[in-house]
Amino acid sequence: MSEATASKIPVTVLTGYLGAGKTTLLNRILSENHGKKYAVIVNEFGEIGIDNDLIIGADEEVFEMNNGCICCTVRGDLVRIMDGLMKRKGKFDAIIVETTGLADPAPVAQTFFVDEDVQKNARLDAVVTVADAKWLSDRLKDAPEAKNQIAFADVIVLNKTDLVTKPELAEVEARIRAINPYAKLHRTERCSVALADVLDRGAFDLDRILDIEPDFLEVDDHDHDHDHHGHDHHHHHGHGHGLKHYHDEDMQSLSLKTDKPLDPNVFMPWLQNLVQVEGGKILRSKGILAFHDDDDRYVFQGVHMMLEGNHQRKWKDGEPRQSRLVFIGRELPEELIRTGFESCIVS
Repeated sequence: MSEATASKIPVTVLTGYLGAGKTTLLNRILSENHGKKYAVIVNEFGEIGIDNDLIIGADEEVFEMNNGCICCTVRGDLVRIMDGLMKRKGKFDAIIVETTGLADPAPVAQTFFVDEDVQKNARLDAVVTVADAKWLSDRLKDAPEAKNQIAFADVIVLNKTDLVTKPELAEVEARIRAINPYAKLHRTERCSVALADVLDRGAFDLDRILDIEPDFLEVDDHDHDHDHHGHDHHHHHGHGHGLKHYHDEDMQSLSLKTDKPLDPNVFMPWLQNLVQVEGGKILRSKGILAFHDDDDRYVFQGVHMMLEGNHQRKWKDGEPRQSRLVFIGRELPEELIRTGFESCIVS
């Protein structure tokens, strides 16, 4: 990671439908002896029910915990709170922002692309969604927010897995994968996931995904079976252990890659124009790029129309200089994106 990026405080946006277990996870962050200093921004203290024995000092908006973390509420504007946190003595290892259970995480995530001061000091590290294994399938039918939370996620904590049968768990996972094949999935009971698995993930570094499953982004070129709705059925065949494959009518994901260098003078305007025009449909975008005559990897991530990117590190010796992009959204203009991407390759 570039120096500038490394010095920014990583921010985790924590989302999840009501009752999925976000509170359990937050309480662990605020009470566990993890030796880190986290700032947790919540909607309402009442919701978390912080144990008074854990609190050292509290002013109106901020509670200091005896494990070094602090907790504050989004009374007003998230940007104002972030600014306040940045000015506090002693930097934080990370900041966790909890969204309300009914909310779409987009506006919260976008804060980290918009405000200049926030952008100088913080970077969106990952969107973590806590999902309830027992009720998620129902929520996906009746609550659009639940689907957005899954589509947006870099990491999904599939909680309460002890309350469902193996076939039910397989089904809910297949539904999740139909919406978002790229998120890292952790199965948990009572949110017992290692905090390192949800915090400071460097989520837009697609390497992590590829380390776990090197064939994850392999899509056969001859595999473009479009049905009458123009939907694409090449979503990761073979993934999911022979389970019934759900195809989410409403969400698509698209991955692109090339071994040939990209022309930055064509690619950057193309990407910016794409998200300006189609950003309403594109929920998340991310990628690692190999530019022509450039020894550094460029990484970017986006939420709707907003993008952030920078040079991350040198390409290592022997590392394949591949550009890889991922888009997740509703009714993605797939052919348009593919053709546009092809036009950015240096011939």
